Amino acid sequence: MTVLQSGASDKYELVVGLEVHAQLSTLSKAFSSDSAAFGAGANEHVSPVSLGHPGTLPRINKKMVEYAVKMGLACNCTINLQNTFARKNYFYADLPKGYQTTQDQQPICLGGSVTVKLADGSSKTIAIHHIHMEDDAGKSAHDQHDHYSLIDLNRAGVPLIEIVSEPDLRSAEEAGQFLTEIRRLLRYLDICDGNMEEGSVRCDANISIRLKGATSFGNRCEVKNLNSIRNVQRAIEHEFERQVAVIEGGGHIDQNTLNFNADTGETSVLRSKEMANDYRYFPEPDLLPVQLTEAYVQQVRDSMPALPNHLLEKYTTKLGLSDYDAGVIIADKDFAAYFEDLIKHTTNYKSAANWVMGAVRSYINDNNISIADIGIKPVALAELIKLVDDGKVNNSIAAQKLFPALVKGNDKSADQLAKELNLIISEDTGQLDGFIRAALAKYPEKVKEYQKGKKGVLGLFMGEVMKLSKGKIDPQKTNQLLIKELESK
Repeated sequence: MTVLQSGASDKYELVVGLEVHAQLSTLSKAFSSDSAAFGAGANEHVSPVSLGHPGTLPRINKKMVEYAVKMGLACNCTINLQNTFARKNYFYADLPKGYQTTQDQQPICLGGSVTVKLADGSSKTIAIHHIHMEDDAGKSAHDQHDHYSLIDLNRAGVPLIEIVSEPDLRSAEEAGQFLTEIRRLLRYLDICDGNMEEGSVRCDANISIRLKGATSFGNRCEVKNLNSIRNVQRAIEHEFERQVAVIEGGGHIDQNTLNFNADTGETSVLRSKEMANDYRYFPEPDLLPVQLTEAYVQQVRDSMPALPNHLLEKYTTKLGLSDYDAGVIIADKDFAAYFEDLIKHTTNYKSAANWVMGAVRSYINDNNISIADIGIKPVALAELIKLVDDGKVNNSIAAQKLFPALVKGNDKSADQLAKELNLIISEDTGQLDGFIRAALAKYPEKVKEYQKGKKGVLGLFMGEVMKLSKGKIDPQKTNQLLIKELESK
């Protein structure tokens, strides 16, 4: 690679479009009744239809259509009420039919956009060209035998949607955020598990460069089958530098399909880039056009859950949470669902957010579980919040003792457990006065320091009172009484 002169890359603009392939979480395959489940033994989920035997006929999976419409609505697309399938012809050893059943001229979703947030706090709207339905190929394994590649056709025929962005991305960060948002939408809609490591989501990146200020696009290279958000970003960063070096060295960018080596962080030529005419698209003769109605689309829309952007607006405008707090909560579908249930039982939304982002998240991370498996139900956490709000249990004791007791998943209420564990703040003012006097008597020199203006020692007295009372005090009330006692001396 040509060594770039300092600042040479500053003359160029990166141009990226992504093609995101998402395996849909249907029970059966796109055009047959074979199971689409992941993890079976090799070639267990196959039949004459998915193997492409002569004389077999496909039948469309209605759930695939519903899921594609859901994603289109989530991405602000126009739903194409009449869409058709086509055959995309090419030879792969793991493509048993010899062609892929896909959509070409009339995909199910047209246009649309996704808005992403960037690290500097700004937002950018990325346009979508279209979303189409298709079936997947099988899987080749090249590392399980010394002399042969092995073929597993379980994945052949599994339904996919492909989300194709416009070439609107101008940095690796934007690409990473776009892919993150697409994966989040898939998970919120519960149409794909989003596990890139299992191949449920795969990404191809079309990457080119042009001089800043130019309006025409340069030749693009397509990096195939990127299996993590980080690798998408690494491939883009590498390709930008490589293409700049080629142009600066007087060369020309050949429109190739590239492979990305995750170990070296470099790309290499896989094959010459195919054009649409290389695939010899023609209408699928065995499948009728898919005819949808506005009523059907509305029915699908009505069945959709609240999406991340809607929840973000709700949390920041109606609940008064910060952008940061709302962003943390909506980052994960199950996390947001737990919070949604929690705020049905409490109106202290800030406290609810703090507990979910603090104690709850720490517990699930420490125990390597999902929030769906946590023992404390939202209604029980709301009861804990109320105990703190009502001044019956102080916040630190609630976090250190009551929350761990509740999270074990027993059926007792927060109030019951607080009483059993003797955590309820004492109403006996005389007892509190005794604790305060004992704390001041233990540190007479510190009392003198306070009276000379060193107010920072107040924390020492508070800690001592907390220890003497075993945490069963109201910190605010105790603080006021401490100051009153100190200033009366």
